[in-house]
Amino acid sequence: MSSHGELLSCKLRQVEAHRAIESQSPNDADIPRTDANSVESANSEIDLPQSVPHVRPLWPHVREGYGFRLPSGVSTPLSGGGTDTGSPLPDPNGLGWPAKSTVTRLNATPQERAACEKRMASAVRTILECIGEDPDREGLLRTPERYAQAILWMTRGYEERLADVINDAVFAEDHDEMVLVRDIDISSLCEHHLVPFTGKVAIAYIPNQLVLGLSKLARIAETFSRRLQVQERLTKQIAIAVQEAIKPRGVAVVMEAT
Repeated sequence: MSSHGELLSCKLRQVEAHRAIESQSPNDADIPRTDANSVESANSEIDLPQSVPHVRPLWPHVREGYGFRLPSGVSTPLSGGGTDTGSPLPDPNGLGWPAKSTVTRLNATPQERAACEKRMASAVRTILECIGEDPDREGLLRTPERYAQAILWMTRGYEERLADVINDAVFAEDHDEMVLVRDIDISSLCEHHLVPFTGKVAIAYIPNQLVLGLSKLARIAETFSRRLQVQERLTKQIAIAVQEAIKPRGVAVVMEAT
């Protein structure tokens, strides 16, 4: 089995080959092209520029713009703001792929947060009753409140803005070799069953005049993992966030989780 580093190196070499072929003149169009997506791996994502005429426009670099929302807006609707142009524009709150109530949670007052915890605790008490337990016995008296606080902590990524996570740790650097950070520990909750899963993430990119602080790669992974997730979407969100932050020549993310 190939290591994370070998797999990422292979994918990024394909990105380079793909870009080199695209830069050739029209007279070279009959030369067989290398498909940059021919090598695929479970739970991995690459953010690749599309061939003309479907090339993604290079949006202006703005501090509020780290992270994308879905173009359709169907599964990640936004509160207020903007018309859907079909392009992966950053969401106006800088959250990166916000869910329906993400902005509400981000802007909640202490009173609203306390009321939310109370509703969650009441729901947990109902669950305890439905599974045949006695929520009034000593060992379970404070379990609903504890669980409500724990689930808010385990999903704290909904309250983190990517602009604050990156915190301007973007630096101009004339470096054109692959940057790789391996064995980033992540812990998340499966959105299908609300049970935890853990794993390791490897993130690699080829700079394009800009580099990102190495610790920020781990922070980006943590921000998205601290939400309800599936592995496929998690790797994609990390890759797109890195792409939006520094516009590298190529970015790849590989994840192994259990």
